[in-house]
Amino acid sequence: MSRQIILDTETTGLDPKEGHRIIEIGCVEMVNRRLTGRNFHQYLQPDREIDAGAIEVHGITNDFLADKPRFDAIMGALLDYLRGAELIIHNAPFDIGFLNHELRLVNSNHPPLTDLCTVTDTLRMARQLFPGQRASLDALCKRYEINNTHRTLHGALLDAEILADVYLAMTGGQVSLLLGGEEEGNSGNVGGAGIRRVLADVSRLRVIPASGDELTAHAERLAAITKAAGGKCLFTTNAT
Repeated sequence: MSRQIILDTETTGLDPKEGHRIIEIGCVEMVNRRLTGRNFHQYLQPDREIDAGAIEVHGITNDFLADKPRFDAIMGALLDYLRGAELIIHNAPFDIGFLNHELRLVNSNHPPLTDLCTVTDTLRMARQLFPGQRASLDALCKRYEINNTHRTLHGALLDAEILADVYLAMTGGQVSLLLGGEEEGNSGNVGGAGIRRVLADVSRLRVIPASGDELTAHAERLAAITKAAGGKCLFTTNAT
């Protein structure tokens, strides 16, 4: 079983070395390249002011976070959720640096997150795939024709959901939503509400076989193509 967690964070500023903290964590789980709906989403009280520039990016204010838990209160649940998974992160050094900083604030001897998980950086992947071109999440959405018009501000869970679609497109897989035609709601999340997504159950699609007349017409068409091609028709070369 391949278990991947698409992860994003929002923070009070740009550098944990300057005392900046995580204020939102959003995670989306994929198993065997299918979204499960078992997400992790949590806002956090940072015990410091949020930079004005950061608020312009994500819109999260200190007043909104006043009653939210601190990182140490959710750390155990987060690590249990992440342990053993492959983390998919856009600009991974940023998010991993902040997460390791939070872990060390709780326990100065805590091992880095990379001891518990492997990490794939989609920003690095994008730069390798498209050298010299823009590799932001918005740019990749445009490249892969993924609708992100609802992303007026950054948000950890929303960005993780968008990144899941981008990652599947980047790695050549079909974008898959929830299993079993279920809707994602509060019951499918760990630590917070999710964004509704619906999956059509492709296993129930009706298969209509060709009729006898259609098969006859197909055979006649292939015969005509073969004759016109001097006996070399790719469609019939491997036919049995």
